[in-house]
Amino acid sequence: MNIDKLKLKENSTIKEALKVLGKERVRIALVVDDKDSLLGVLTDSDVRKALLEGYELHSSLQNIYTKNPKTITPSTNRNEILALASKYDIYDFPVVDEDNRVLKILSVSKILEKKSKTNKIVLMLGGLGTRLAPLTKDTPKPMLKVGSKPILQTIVERFAKQGFYHFIFCVNYKSEIIKEYFKDGADFGVKIEYIKEQKRLGTAGALSLLKQNELSPDESFFVMNGDILTELDFASILKQHKRTQSLATMCVREFSYQIPYGVVKCEDNKILDIEEKPTFSFLVSAGIYVLEPEALKFLKENEYLDMPDLFSLLLKQKARISNYEIKDYWIDIGRIDEYKRANDEFES
Repeated sequence: MNIDKLKLKENSTIKEALKVLGKERVRIALVVDDKDSLLGVLTDSDVRKALLEGYELHSSLQNIYTKNPKTITPSTNRNEILALASKYDIYDFPVVDEDNRVLKILSVSKILEKKSKTNKIVLMLGGLGTRLAPLTKDTPKPMLKVGSKPILQTIVERFAKQGFYHFIFCVNYKSEIIKEYFKDGADFGVKIEYIKEQKRLGTAGALSLLKQNELSPDESFFVMNGDILTELDFASILKQHKRTQSLATMCVREFSYQIPYGVVKCEDNKILDIEEKPTFSFLVSAGIYVLEPEALKFLKENEYLDMPDLFSLLLKQKARISNYEIKDYWIDIGRIDEYKRANDEFES
């Protein structure tokens, strides 16, 4: 949606407004000042009422548009939006920033057409983030900001945008900072429950705490590291996982490594070939997984285990496991250089 196509000024005419209304599949036009701050909105009914009262096509909008309209912010949750829509009979809300500039238009119809998905999202957030020191001295890694918000908030919002709303945060290091920011998730339109690791259990071992806390999933669920930013279609991963009837699915991505030397192939003291700085490619774990509840029975309580180790265990048991290759944007923010790159890419 191109917001600029919906903008008018107070001295714009009704004729100009008629050319704007109905564009971009929304029912309102935006009246802004010279600083691009929102002054009000204009609807078809505002125009019809004005024409019936004797205004003409060349009349300005100054006394016609609705001033001080109902707006929302990026943090307004789904229930609050639906309550406002019901109370004021509004279908399109301007989403504004702290300077009252319009970021986008949110249509209630878009909210209602999204089907909520009940699959739980288990996020692993307990790491110390030592490779990101000193940034993580006072802040847990998932709460470091990329752009204007914490990494973890972006992860939650991207899942929520696709209809997933039930999160389980496995926390340890400086967990109080995460809990204070997210609370029960209501401010973000989701549900969040917490599991506190008393000792480091690894990305798979921490799952053994789900049963102890009566949070065991009863359907396919996601496990994801809390330092990953990606534009993945999570529903697509889930669909493939179901189609292949897998006990576990691992997201993988291609990793390429260039040897910085000429590689020499020899046999019986003879040089057969020289390949200058060859590049080798491998599929590696991307830190995102889908599991069936039955996979949890392979875990021992309070025993350290990482997810690749769990997959190796399932492989030995001849369980059906599969991979989903990531082609979308993906970055693991585990080191300082990756953190800087994520911020640069966010800005661009």
